[in-house]
Amino acid sequence: MENKRIEYTNGEIVVVWQPHLCTHSGICVKTLPAVYKPQERPWVKLENSTTDKIVEQVEKCPSGALTWRKA
Repeated sequence: MENKRIEYTNGEIVVVWQPHLCTHSGICVKTLPAVYKPQERPWVKLENSTTDKIVEQVEKCPSGALTWRKA
């Protein structure tokens, strides 16, 4: 799989997803199911939670497939 990077923003932060790193642990979906909806496109909906909660969740991603930075 190519080293693709997909970015999502809420205007405050940018969440970067690198699918080639994802181990599908499901922590993102279990922690914030309103934000991470794998059956939908786009599957990341940052508007469904607060920036602080999203940052806290992203920092728990065990594979590093999800990262964040300030917008």
